[in-house]
Amino acid sequence: MADFRTHLGVAVAGGALLGCAGWQATQLSATEAASLAVLTAVGGILPDIDADNSHAIRLIFNLFAVLAVVGGALLLQGRLSPGTIVVACGGLYIGVRHVLSALFRRFSVHRGIWHSLLASLLCGLATTAVSYQWFSQSAWLAWAQGLALILGTLIHLLLDELYSVDLTGARLKRSFGTAFKLFDYREPLNSLLMLAFAMALMPWLPPWSPLAELLVQGSALWR
Repeated sequence: MADFRTHLGVAVAGGALLGCAGWQATQLSATEAASLAVLTAVGGILPDIDADNSHAIRLIFNLFAVLAVVGGALLLQGRLSPGTIVVACGGLYIGVRHVLSALFRRFSVHRGIWHSLLASLLCGLATTAVSYQWFSQSAWLAWAQGLALILGTLIHLLLDELYSVDLTGARLKRSFGTAFKLFDYREPLNSLLMLAFAMALMPWLPPWSPLAELLVQGSALWR
């Protein structure tokens, strides 16, 4: 399989290309275009969140902890005193970075459900919902950010499959087919649970018409 540097490097390149294309072809600001590039890069390492003691899981849970602090501060602003908000945000950081991270390591298996198209869809929908609900982004930009994360995860999964092909020996390695799959065939219950989480996000998503517009604009760039 591809290593961390390969996943990150290719995803960063793909994100830079996507950000530049969005900046030139649409009315995205430089900051908004940069957010697409960053999310593509994050998606490029996200599937390895199930790899214990990897660079990816540490980096991703650090990012999740920071996002939890920012989101918590925005939600609690005006409701609690500044001192209480600081304590609450500190608790959020510790809870996500250390407690949630430890639980995730305990119950996840590498090359399991997080290496699947279903997980990619869930992460993209979650990104869209958070962008739209927590950070008050426009529906169009929220969908674009969700798709950027999905693109990054697809880059990761495809790289894993490409590295599972031994061209010199003209054979397929045992890992072939374990990354780019619809869902975790070995654990159908986990897949159903993940699908339920994805469905539960529907009320929090922005309107669907901007997504259709975005897909039409994206397809036009390839013509």
